[in-house]
Amino acid sequence: MAKKTAKTEKAKTGKAAGKNSKKTGEKGDEWESLAGELRSLIPQLDSEGLAFLVEQAKVHLYNMRVDELNKAAAAVDAGEAGQKRGRLTPKPAEEEFRIDGTESGSSYYLHYRNNEIMFSRSEMIHLVKIVNAEGTNLEIRERLYNWFDRERKDIFALVPMKDKFDDRLKALVALFRKSFKPR
Repeated sequence: MAKKTAKTEKAKTGKAAGKNSKKTGEKGDEWESLAGELRSLIPQLDSEGLAFLVEQAKVHLYNMRVDELNKAAAAVDAGEAGQKRGRLTPKPAEEEFRIDGTESGSSYYLHYRNNEIMFSRSEMIHLVKIVNAEGTNLEIRERLYNWFDRERKDIFALVPMKDKFDDRLKALVALFRKSFKPR
């Protein structure tokens, strides 16, 4: 019989064995419900599906860590800026994004917090179609997030978006809609 490890215990219970980093009660009923649903689905998955979920979990954990670091950096920046101005005034998410096109129009640069990522003209057209398509705001954000996840995962290194509910994704949708009108 296989020896029970911390990993197998975590896979079965959703809790790390012997760790008190976050108690289940602190995570709430929604977390428990989702963890239970995921545990019930795992036996039905093939190894490719399970590998996909593991990869998604790693990306999400990475994004969570980046988000924490960005919040800490923003707090430090806001504190320094607040000391200079005598008050704290964080920048709204919409002001953190900017899109610049090249003179030829063959590519576009999405700027976020002094970093940038390039999109081709065809990618930008596709993004504009996504944000202007029929559907609720949540459906549009989900399609945009899924497109980034499928086609341009590198954006998550620049803009740490957790999921379709992330405020940065909302700001991106608003920016694309404001900057480009569909034909």
